[in-house]
Amino acid sequence: MAKVKYYYDSENLAYRKIKVKKRKKVGFVALFLLASALFGFLSFVLLLNTPYFDTPKDRLLLREIENLKLNYAVLNKKMDQVDNAIEAIEERDNNLYRTYFNTAPIPAEERKVGFTDVNRYKALEGYDNTQLVLQTTKRVDVLTKELAIQSKSLDYILKLAKEKNKLLAAIPAIQPVRNENLKQMASGFGYRTDPFTKVRKMHEGMDFTAKKGTPVFATGDGVVKQADNRASGYGNHIVIRHGYGYETLYAHLSKYNCKPGQRIKRGDIIGYVGSTGRSEAPHLHYEVHKDGRVVNPLNFYYGNISAAEYVAISKLANQENQSLD
Repeated sequence: MAKVKYYYDSENLAYRKIKVKKRKKVGFVALFLLASALFGFLSFVLLLNTPYFDTPKDRLLLREIENLKLNYAVLNKKMDQVDNAIEAIEERDNNLYRTYFNTAPIPAEERKVGFTDVNRYKALEGYDNTQLVLQTTKRVDVLTKELAIQSKSLDYILKLAKEKNKLLAAIPAIQPVRNENLKQMASGFGYRTDPFTKVRKMHEGMDFTAKKGTPVFATGDGVVKQADNRASGYGNHIVIRHGYGYETLYAHLSKYNCKPGQRIKRGDIIGYVGSTGRSEAPHLHYEVHKDGRVVNPLNFYYGNISAAEYVAISKLANQENQSLD
C-alpha cells in the first residue's frame, strides 16, 4: 500500500493530504523507463566490447585472424627455405659461373636491396597485426627482387655459354713473337730499371727482343682500335679490342700490317718489330688490359708454348733487370 503524505496548513491549523497530479505521475514513470532503457543500452554496448560476451560472428573473425597468423608463420618458414635456395644459387653464380666466364660477381648489397619508396607499404599500417603483415610483405618483395636479379644473371651466363667459343678465341692466348724469332726475353711485368732515367718504376708489359722486321702476331681475335704513333713513348703501336673486357697493345713497331677498324684473327701478322718511340733497341713491348687494368701478360701464353717453355720464360720475365723502354 502506497504511503500517504500530508502537509501542514498554517491558515486553517490542520494537516491536509498531498494530492499528486496524474500528469506528474506519468512523467516520473516515463523518465524512469527512459533511464532504464539508456542504462540497458550502455550495458549491452559494454558487454559487446568485452571478451566475455562474443557473438558467433566475433568468434568466427577471431578464428580467421588466428588462422591468418598461422598462415603467415608457415609462409615465413617457406620463405626461409626459398632464401637458402637463392643464396646457394647466388653462391654458384658468383664463384663458379661468373669466375668461369671471367665476369665480375654481383655485389651482395645489390642483390639484397629493398624498395626505397616510403609510401609503398602505407596501406598496411594502422592495424592490430601491422608489424607481422608489413615484415612479411617486405620479405616477399626482397625475395622477388633477388629472383629477378638472379634470373637476369643466369640469362647473361647462358648468353656467355653460347658465346664460349667466341670468348675463348678472343682471350689473348699466345706469344706475340714466336720463340724461334726471339733473341731473348728482355724484361717482364713489374718494377724494372728505366733505361733512360735509371729510376726503378713499374713496367706494365713484357719486352720481346728480336730483329727489326720480325713478324708480330695478334694474340686473340678482335678489332683493331688503333694503329698510329700518337701515344707518347710507344712509337708506332697497335691496340686491339678483343671484347669481354680485353685489350692488347703492341708498341715500338717498324711498320703496320693492319688498319683501324679491321677485324683480325689470333695468329694474324699485324705488324713488325722495330725501335720507334721511347726505345733503346729493336723489341716489341706487349701489354694486356682487362676491364681497364693492366695485367701480367705471362698469364696468357697457354696457347702456343709447352710447360717447359713457360717455366723458362717465366724465370726470365721475373728477373728484375733493365727494361728496353
